[in-house]
Amino acid sequence: MSEPTGKYSITMPRDIAEAAKARSGPSGLSAYVAAAVARQIERDNLNELIAVAEAEHGPIADEEIQALRDQLFQARRQQTPGGANAA
Repeated sequence: MSEPTGKYSITMPRDIAEAAKARSGPSGLSAYVAAAVARQIERDNLNELIAVAEAEHGPIADEEIQALRDQLFQARRQQTPGGANAA
């Protein structure tokens, strides 16, 4: 069962609206915009968590970030067909 919906009026630059409309596919512009807003809310929430963690523990060093990105890349690579042998 889907969540209840409401009708809202928003204003955005015409070129962005047209690009979104062209990409929205069969699900429609409303679903496309709702998904984009949901992703932005997730990012905002993550940024808030990062700010709280950095306030408590200090900023994360660039080297630590790169090491975690490398780990994520390797994990994703191992999940692809062909595993670590995939190019």
